[in-house]
Amino acid sequence: MARIPNNELDRLKREVALVRLVESSGIELKKHGKDYLGLCPFHDDKEPSLVISPDKNLWHCLGACNEGGDVIQWVMKRQGVSFRHAVELLKGGDAALSVPATPVKRNTTAKHSMPLAADPDDQKQLAVVIDYYHDTLKQSPDALEYLNSRGLGGAELIDCFKLGYANRTLGYRLPARNRKAGAEVRGQLQRVGILRNTGHEHFSGSLVVPVIDGDGLVTEVYGRKILGKRLRKGTPQHLYLPGAHQGVWNAAALADSEEVILCEALIDAMTFWVNGYRNVTASYGTSGFTEDHLTVFKQANIKRVLIAYDRDEAGNTAAVKLAEQLQAEGFACYRLHFPKGMDANAYALEVRPANKSLGVVIRSAEWMGDGRSGERASDLTSLDPAERLATDGEAGTLRQGRLLGTSSNEANTLPPLAAESQPQVEEPQVKIEAPSPKPETPPLPAAAVPPAPENPEHPEVTDHEINIEYGNRHYRVRGLQKNSSYEVMKVNVLVKVGEVIHVDTFDLYSAKHRQAFARVAATECGIEDKTIQRDLGKLLLQLEGLQDKAIQEALQPKEPTGYTMEDTEREQALTLLKDNKSAQESTPVFPT
Repeated sequence: MARIPNNELDRLKREVALVRLVESSGIELKKHGKDYLGLCPFHDDKEPSLVISPDKNLWHCLGACNEGGDVIQWVMKRQGVSFRHAVELLKGGDAALSVPATPVKRNTTAKHSMPLAADPDDQKQLAVVIDYYHDTLKQSPDALEYLNSRGLGGAELIDCFKLGYANRTLGYRLPARNRKAGAEVRGQLQRVGILRNTGHEHFSGSLVVPVIDGDGLVTEVYGRKILGKRLRKGTPQHLYLPGAHQGVWNAAALADSEEVILCEALIDAMTFWVNGYRNVTASYGTSGFTEDHLTVFKQANIKRVLIAYDRDEAGNTAAVKLAEQLQAEGFACYRLHFPKGMDANAYALEVRPANKSLGVVIRSAEWMGDGRSGERASDLTSLDPAERLATDGEAGTLRQGRLLGTSSNEANTLPPLAAESQPQVEEPQVKIEAPSPKPETPPLPAAAVPPAPENPEHPEVTDHEINIEYGNRHYRVRGLQKNSSYEVMKVNVLVKVGEVIHVDTFDLYSAKHRQAFARVAATECGIEDKTIQRDLGKLLLQLEGLQDKAIQEALQPKEPTGYTMEDTEREQALTLLKDNKSAQESTPVFPT
């Protein structure tokens, strides 16, 4: 159940005038000193026993019932509704309704205006619910705070995609279940999946993200619980409408680009969107890429798919499987790599500014292969080796399938992947005994490469350590060469600000270790720990590139060493050995 914020309750108790509320329900009050007196409606009152205290905005019966409370308790008792329903009535200004002369035990008739009435069109009903959830979110401090905590605050995202919040108040906007109209509406909402068979809201307590097609029809709804640890154990965090997934989120924006960023979850996709990368969508989880996605990609003439699934075992496995499917359909696939255990949203929150850090990830995309069939298979033409070498330099270099830290100027001069007029480069026929190295990664075309951060930092690398500057902070890293696995990055990190230093050895892949290092370093160096955390995020990405390069080079076959004799030289050597042996046998040995 969504919690009503305490500040909202306090506001209602403070701002709703109890005297006016009581009088509007038909009870005559008379001034008595600082208080007001009237007949209590909750028992057979002959003498005024109801006392209203305007200063405290409280009421109390001194008679037989001995009831009392604030404005919320008054509405609950007078209207015969639940606490939450009473709050909603007060928020909507509907509490001053006429009521029977005698109190009721429980009223089953909804007191709110009812936007949902019986309608044979399921889509119209669904649209009304989405609008109601959308309005609810805008008035919900909890929901808005959740969006801000995920870096998704702002009216543009909320309004563009009609984000909503299901706070368990939809039922108050429906006709009563014991009325014919109420039974029809509830049955319809159960059929489309908004209500469960129990009558409860399916998305209760969830951020609601509708998937709306080009005709304005709601094809799918995603719900994400926002209460986190306050939920009962086993409560699913992610919800969809019952049945097969339909539709593609943000499909209209994909027609403007030849590339699409494909995320695992809508929260991640919205993270890219709010940071300026609008050619983005999401599958419905790791196994939720549908025929609808494939159809939209083809209709939008997408050539390259940048798979931005989570950096965990499930995400990595799903990315490889999906790439095989897309390559068979003619798409070129790239893998966006986040630090181990992170998704796009977590990474954007930790490494700021998010628009630039996400750009670094995109520029570092790992090529997963060309399409194998269809017209798009010919779009990815191999770059001339000289052109590839020309991209090497201080800002980065292509290494074993990964484009590392290419600057904006270099990226914009890279030849596009799709260009029918470019000649194919014929490789010379050379007999190679050793295994061939992996193919170099075709760089993303300029259209797919976001601008590089201003004043990009470049590490100074030696055999024993890496040095890098972030503003006025100097970092020195040692021990990277000892990490021969992609699963561990245990290094010795020194940070220096002015004359103050802090140094420690820890695993950079551990968020807990990074936070601990940042906390202590920030205290010693006199800066904010968030600054250190952002630095460590950027440092981690750069070290990942260096680590990948070292591991790949270690896996390459070693060139044979030593001198190899030719046949004539070998024969001469054997003859010389034989002559020396014969000479030794014929030489007399004299006693000493």
